[in-house]
Amino acid sequence: MKKNIRFEDSLKRLEEIVETLETGVEDLDRIVNLFEEGSGLVQSCNEKLTQIENKIEVLSKKLQKSHSAERGENEYQ
Repeated sequence: MKKNIRFEDSLKRLEEIVETLETGVEDLDRIVNLFEEGSGLVQSCNEKLTQIENKIEVLSKKLQKSHSAERGENEYQ
């Protein structure tokens, strides 16, 4: 599996895998392979979401500090 696959592409592929499994795949090896691929995609999506969540937290804190600094400067003028 590619490591730098886009989140949206991973999610779409995951949906395809779920749909395929729900239709009743009869080949046990194929089921295991699809499940393994899906598990990897879930892990990849979770990692990407965690990265994005962390980035949003950092940006929010920077924005709050910037806003607080601006308010502090305006109070003393």
